[in-house]
Amino acid sequence: MKKQQQLYKGSLSTIIMKLLEQKGKMYGYEITQKVKEITGGEMNITEGALYPALHKLEAEGHLDVEMEKVDGRIRKYYRLTESGEKETVSRMEELENFIRNMQTIVRPDFGVDL
Repeated sequence: MKKQQQLYKGSLSTIIMKLLEQKGKMYGYEITQKVKEITGGEMNITEGALYPALHKLEAEGHLDVEMEKVDGRIRKYYRLTESGEKETVSRMEELENFIRNMQTIVRPDFGVDL
C-alpha cells in the first residue's frame, strides 16, 4: 500500500459524499472508477474500504440506497440525504481548513507578509 493511501483513507467518506453531491447518485463500482479517473490512477479505492464506508454513511442517515435492475442484475445506487448534503458542506469546510493548515506547516512562509 502506498503511504498516500493511508492519508486518503481518513478522507474516504468525505470523498464519497463530494462525488455524490456532484453526480446525484452512483453505484459502488462507479465511485471507485471515478476516483481512479479523477486522480489519474493515484488513488485506488478497494471494495474492502468502500463498502464499509458506504454502510457507515447510510447508518448515520447521510445516504439513501435505491435498488435498480440493470441488464438483469440488481444494482445498488447511493444518494445523499438532506442531512448528508449538510454534512458534505461541513466536511468540505473542515477539509479545506485542514489543507490550509497543512500548507502553512509545510511552507511556513506561506502566510507571512514580508
